Amino acid sequence: MRLRMWMYDLAREQSPSLDHLRRFFDVTRDSGYNAIGLYFEHRFAYPSTPWSLGIGALTRETVETLHREYPEIQIVPFVNLLGHFEGMIYTEEGAQYAEEVFKGMQACPSNPKFLQLANRILDDTLTIFPSNLIHIGGDETMQLGKCPVCRQRVLDLEAADASTDGKAVLYGDHFGPLAQKLVDAGRTPAVWGDMFQDHPQALGRLPKSTVIFDWQYFQSPLPTTRAFIENGFNVVCCPTLQVYDAAWFHLAPSEQNVRDCISAVETSDALGVCLTTWEGGLFANYETLFPAIEATGKLLSASNSGAVSGETVGKVATTERTELLPNDTAVEIYRKLSESPVFLKGYLHHGETYEEWARLMGIELNALGGVFAFTGIRNGLKARLLLYSNPFLAWLHHHDELSGAMGDSALDILERAISMSPNKSAQGVSQFTKSAVQFVRFAENAHLAYAAGKPGEAITHLSPCRQVFDDLATVARATHLRIGGSLADIERCKVAKEHVERVIRRVKEYGDGSLGYLPSFAMITHPKFIPHDQAAWWLMNDWANE
Repeated sequence: MRLRMWMYDLAREQSPSLDHLRRFFDVTRDSGYNAIGLYFEHRFAYPSTPWSLGIGALTRETVETLHREYPEIQIVPFVNLLGHFEGMIYTEEGAQYAEEVFKGMQACPSNPKFLQLANRILDDTLTIFPSNLIHIGGDETMQLGKCPVCRQRVLDLEAADASTDGKAVLYGDHFGPLAQKLVDAGRTPAVWGDMFQDHPQALGRLPKSTVIFDWQYFQSPLPTTRAFIENGFNVVCCPTLQVYDAAWFHLAPSEQNVRDCISAVETSDALGVCLTTWEGGLFANYETLFPAIEATGKLLSASNSGAVSGETVGKVATTERTELLPNDTAVEIYRKLSESPVFLKGYLHHGETYEEWARLMGIELNALGGVFAFTGIRNGLKARLLLYSNPFLAWLHHHDELSGAMGDSALDILERAISMSPNKSAQGVSQFTKSAVQFVRFAENAHLAYAAGKPGEAITHLSPCRQVFDDLATVARATHLRIGGSLADIERCKVAKEHVERVIRRVKEYGDGSLGYLPSFAMITHPKFIPHDQAAWWLMNDWANE
């Protein structure tokens, strides 16, 4: 039987209770999956890292309870032993392991203390998780060779043999022994496949029993999967639900990606599929993704049983399209997929209202293009509103598109979505996007008044923004209680409101030109604004931020 797994991203600020996790596991079992991946980074209570255990981290006791209650589901731990170590290196104890000072997300593979820590984490994992398959990370290690010691190692290796890729040796010499440790313990190691595309020589330093998780989110994985298999490795193809790059979720490209991976598995005889789901923070909500997770499980079960032939899935998956889908093709992609797209039918299974809500949020909104389009990078509107402690960045980058016809159309779609939300989670997702658009429009009205020399009117336009973030904090609390969502989102809303109040004070004090000049609206709304620093030295000398 092929592997049918989906992966839950706890690392993006998720703190589920045992009852929340039971809902996740019920969906897993009832949708035909035979495994669930738990992606940890810093969100597991490793005995070896008591200094990293944030509030709500998953515990050994909870995992043991789930093993007892769901014996038919393999619980696969996804641990990170080089890249995506940011939750560790930005603690006081963990800072000593970083590849670079206050930068990036990678630990140093030349640091002997880090190697000891990685082995202790792996020992913890072996003790707590009986799963045959253990994933040790390895993706997005773009900082290889950055620290002085690693850089010298690379230079020495390449000087000794010009055909050698020094970074590949660094990578392979780090992960090879860790993977072999799992093999020696009778387990099967797994790593992500992306770094081997840049550093293929690293493959030769891993044991052949290592499983490569080949994630290709914007095209079929068939070429890379075949290449890994030809090199002697088993492969799991990994599609994703496109949440991180959407206001809510890009339904159509996600279904296309799932179908591509199913076709690749059947064509290449890979081990199976792991559906990845990333970033439940920034007001994403896992409850609203359950129907798509269920639909994927049904597609995988049908494929595994032969009910869906490789020819049928392949015919859909190979529809001609660009590598990154154009902004205006969300509806067209679904037309290409089939008469009855499976993901939307998954929402219909939970009620006609849920299907219409999903169509509005996952197709109509995305089809507007601009900041709502499928781009493959983290969604700019939600990131700029909350991630950088300056919500006015959302105004700075998006006021042109959201203050005009696109903003009007988006608000119309969002109002309809809110009115027919099938549950509080769906309502919260729609309310967040509506609030983001409204904030940008409030800020643009304030900007116009400010530029016209009307600071009082500008303050009037800014005043409702405080309530925007109060209301969003309420949504974030409800998401946390309902499905174990982000506690950080609550704090982000508090910080955003505090900054709005700071800007109101600045406009009141300096908006009349009392400095002898009128700072631009972008300057006076920035957290680093300093009165009398007319040249904005903090911006010109941006090296000081490092």
